[in-house]
Amino acid sequence: MHAGAIKSPQVIEFLRALHRQIRGKVLLVWDGAPIHHSCIVTDFIEEQRHWLHVERLPAYAPELNPVEYLWAYWKKTELANFCPKDIWELSHRACQALKRIRRKRRRPQLISAFIAQAERF
Repeated sequence: MHAGAIKSPQVIEFLRALHRQIRGKVLLVWDGAPIHHSCIVTDFIEEQRHWLHVERLPAYAPELNPVEYLWAYWKKTELANFCPKDIWELSHRACQALKRIRRKRRRPQLISAFIAQAERF
């Protein structure tokens, strides 16, 4: 969670953190958000080609993006009727919900279902 707009420095910070967490090669699937096309981000990605490969989704194709199904589930199920007092309460609740979704022994088929739904298109 990040309070405020995501800008180029935050994207680069995220990619660096991702690289620290995942030591192997990464395939990053991005939508067409303007932040993904900024000169700073584009130059950074170019320098990271040894571990980072980027594929872009077609213009406005949310049905091809598995994370869209995750967000829909998250909003309609995990965060339904939740009214946080501030960004920190939202962040905490959202993180807890994502941890529940990620637990393999509780819902292994959930993430697979999001991917399968996107693959149908």
